[in-house]
Amino acid sequence: MVNELVKKQDNYSSLILDIGTLLDSARKKVFYEVNIALIQIYWEIGKKIVEYEQKGNEKAEYGSKLLDTLSKDLKEKYGKGFSRSNLQYIRLLYIKYPKCQTVSGKLTWSHYVELLTIDDNLARNFYEKQSINENWSVRELKRQINSALFHRIAFSKDKQGVLELSKNGQLSQKPEDLIKDPYVLEFLRIPENYNYSEKELEQKIIDNLQMFLLELGKGFTFVGRQYRITLNNEHFYVDLVFYHRILKCFVLIDLKIGKANHLDVGQMNMYLNYFKKEENTSDDNAPIGIILYAEKDDILVEFALGSISNNLFVSKYKLYLPDKKELEEKLKNLL
Repeated sequence: MVNELVKKQDNYSSLILDIGTLLDSARKKVFYEVNIALIQIYWEIGKKIVEYEQKGNEKAEYGSKLLDTLSKDLKEKYGKGFSRSNLQYIRLLYIKYPKCQTVSGKLTWSHYVELLTIDDNLARNFYEKQSINENWSVRELKRQINSALFHRIAFSKDKQGVLELSKNGQLSQKPEDLIKDPYVLEFLRIPENYNYSEKELEQKIIDNLQMFLLELGKGFTFVGRQYRITLNNEHFYVDLVFYHRILKCFVLIDLKIGKANHLDVGQMNMYLNYFKKEENTSDDNAPIGIILYAEKDDILVEFALGSISNNLFVSKYKLYLPDKKELEEKLKNLL
């Protein structure tokens, strides 16, 4: 009798779960279809506005009184959703994406509002692809735009590499693809001119691990902090250890608050050799080491890394958002 009662309860719990799964699936499908329909209709409205302007009935400029009048009349007749600012974005949607097929239904209208604020086509294409590839929320997209992610990655590539980056987003195919220079850690909210220690920096990162993983990029999973390595009864500690699901390798990160030092490079190289021999399984690829410094001397780093065969990289970190205009100018010179 008791067993039958338990069995009925189990069956009932399964019924609830099955119904919940169906509802979640249906809701996602409805949201996806409504989202596609909304973006497509906005694109069509944008096309109508631009075509009206191009016929000479109205000057095609942002200060146009057309949008003021149109906003007022559409709101009176069809309700919310037609503010002047939204009509500006709707108009821009058609201008920036003249082919409706190039607008992705995987992103929401709120994503496209953020993307349409980007004037540079290469950067906009990158953020669009990356939002899809990494399933960014609108908040995450906004943060990556503000931190100039495209420009930070682009500086490590040649002209063709920048064009590929814009076309496909950042694909993790080799160790070099994981590296940014600098890494931007503004989310730690460390006050300006505050004399923090390496231990405090590490704790701040742990407290904001989700944001740090976003800055690292797609594929990282956290393994541990102060990961102990013992050699001849002497203990060493790697600040942060991650595993990269796509490249199938450990990623070791050491945090330094000062300038780049060749001794730190030698120590990280030792950690990598240890992981390669003692921690890797037969399915793991060679580990990657990243040393993050507050300041970096490129010449010193070049000589320090000269004869090292391991995947070892030295990058800077910044506690404040970079000057995007300066980065844009540098990228223009590169291209």
